[in-house]
Amino acid sequence: MPKSEVFKARTPLSLDKAKQIIEAGRARARERGFMPLTLVVLDLGGNTIALEREDGCGIMREPVARGKAAGALGFGIASRTIGERNQGRDAFMAAAAAAADGQFIPVPGGVVVLDQGEVIGAVGISGDVSDADEECAIAGIEAAGFKAGIDTPD
Repeated sequence: MPKSEVFKARTPLSLDKAKQIIEAGRARARERGFMPLTLVVLDLGGNTIALEREDGCGIMREPVARGKAAGALGFGIASRTIGERNQGRDAFMAAAAAAADGQFIPVPGGVVVLDQGEVIGAVGISGDVSDADEECAIAGIEAAGFKAGIDTPD
């Protein structure tokens, strides 16, 4: 009888840590009185590890949260930083959105997850104003013991 075992893949950002990020992000939103959020955690390959949509979120919150996280992951910096660095570069921004099949939202709320200075995933949040979304992403990442990658090191 053949073995049913396969080699396990290394997962630097585990499901348990992703759930911890989401729970802490939601907790920050509740303590600050923010609107209902949709939160997504992506692994280094852009695959969803965990996703939660709070009651009351509109149907566009999930693709927006995913686009914030995917943009941050694709560029290796927070979605806020992408938008700020590319003010007035409309052709580049349009090309990046096309290359990402629309999964590119360059506004605050997408933050890369750093472990020992290296990107291991990204968090995207949508539901309140973008600054609040980003605050919750950072809170979640830090609560899970990682560093939030807002901007590149000097």
